[in-house]
Amino acid sequence: MDSSLFKLTSLNLNGIRSATSKGVEAWVAATGPDCICVQEIKAQAPDIQDRFEQLAGLDGYFHFAEKKGYSGVGVYTRHAPSDVIVGLGSPEFDAEGRYVETRFDTAGRKLSIISAYFPSGSSGEDRQQAKFRFLAEMHIHLMRMKGEREFILCGDINIAHRKEDLKNWRGNQKNSGFTPEERAWMDMLLDPVAPTGGIVDVYRVLQPDTTDACYTWWSNRGQAYANNVGWRLDYHLATPALAALARQESIYKGEKFSDHAPITIGYDLKLG
Repeated sequence: MDSSLFKLTSLNLNGIRSATSKGVEAWVAATGPDCICVQEIKAQAPDIQDRFEQLAGLDGYFHFAEKKGYSGVGVYTRHAPSDVIVGLGSPEFDAEGRYVETRFDTAGRKLSIISAYFPSGSSGEDRQQAKFRFLAEMHIHLMRMKGEREFILCGDINIAHRKEDLKNWRGNQKNSGFTPEERAWMDMLLDPVAPTGGIVDVYRVLQPDTTDACYTWWSNRGQAYANNVGWRLDYHLATPALAALARQESIYKGEKFSDHAPITIGYDLKLG
């Protein structure tokens, strides 16, 4: 990727200790992103202290879940943020460690980079209903933010938006992650003209038609990874002005740090 671009990576680690044991820190050092948003760190503050506060020289900012070994998100950045917002302000979901926002505001600019981990509903109806409640709260939050500042939300959204975004779309239309309700939520969010939308799926701006190459997650069951039976669950969602600065994208599959692949997008952007 062009070294002049601002490189922003998103990666669900499926456990920060596990991912680092599989070489993610060396990969970050070698690829040199300016910022990496991580999800599902599965760690609390004492686990991070003196070990994961930095990743390959990038400083980390986190939102931990109350439950041990569960969820948790972070932003590792080369540039010092002007402010850090931990949590959505939602009693239900802030306990699960799903949102951290790093702000890089200047006198003439309000800009945020967010790491978010949307709930999965695959474990049962209770969690699917929780996922719908999260989507409703997140939509209100993003619409409010859109009126106040530019942002890029990176994260594991746990939704495949279109049939091109997963291998077995016909057989998954009733399954969490590809239900009509979840896809309709994405339709609403990404509608370019509706007052309830206006957010941009940055990868699809750069790669509007990819299918097999777009997947970022594979089940650990069977031979899903070997056969590339995957889903696109990891996104950069941005306000239009920032999305327009996207120049290059990469989904790295050369090594397997977790059940997700890192997605990096290069923006014609300067934070410093």
